[in-house]
Amino acid sequence: MNKLIVFQSDFGLVDGAVSAMHGVANVVDDTLKIFDLTHDIPQYSIWDASYRLYQTTEYWPEGTVFVSVVDPGVGSSRLSVVARTVNNHYIVTPDNGTLTHLKKYVGLKEVREIDESKHRREDTEYSYTFHGRDVYANTGAKLASETISFEQVGRQVPLEDVQELEVGEVVRTEETVKGTIDILDVRFGSLWTNIPRDAFVETGFKHGDSVEVMIRNGNKMAYNNRIVYGRSFADVYPSEQVIYVNSVYNMAIAINQGNFARAYNIGTGRHWEVEFRKIK
Repeated sequence: MNKLIVFQSDFGLVDGAVSAMHGVANVVDDTLKIFDLTHDIPQYSIWDASYRLYQTTEYWPEGTVFVSVVDPGVGSSRLSVVARTVNNHYIVTPDNGTLTHLKKYVGLKEVREIDESKHRREDTEYSYTFHGRDVYANTGAKLASETISFEQVGRQVPLEDVQELEVGEVVRTEETVKGTIDILDVRFGSLWTNIPRDAFVETGFKHGDSVEVMIRNGNKMAYNNRIVYGRSFADVYPSEQVIYVNSVYNMAIAINQGNFARAYNIGTGRHWEVEFRKIK
């Protein structure tokens, strides 16, 4: 372990919830190095929590402990777990789908259920709504500080039992590649698809090509236009649209110095389908 612990939640920063989790970690070991991934996950959005972990974990050293608390089922029968990825990062989280992207695109090596009789903070057994503080921050800090080993977290959970959210399919033909809009580059309104760069390039698209783009919300066409495939935003003028490869090597759509999602009222999720088609 390297004493690194990284927190993520949907709590925001307008009250003391995040500070309380930091405090619990410091009580366990005040030499821990504490960081935040984000606390602006949309309320209750397990999908966003899963994606942001996938987007971020690989850039941290082996042994880093992530505590992710987006938990609309807090106090229910859902499990509290610690997952170890194939890259030896540790994720402390409810087993509610938060591990979906890491399991599918990175790989999980082992998952253990948190034994709350040993790893819950003392005198909190009658608190049912702040597991982020009482269970996850405490367990994550004990793991990051090597107060406990991964094996001491609790019983092993079969990988096939780990809860997963449904993800969109990528379908490629000679002329098209289809996928879904997984998430937004929130601050700038760019659309991040689930279509890998390799699938896009194998369809035959090259930098500088004009590509027909169709975006559907269910059966409704939300957008249909031709967009240039560029290396970066600088390949088009401000206010022009561009297709590019994003930071997780999937295809994305943006307006240079604009907000594509806001301009065309585009959302995210499996029902938001995007299609790139060759222009003959």
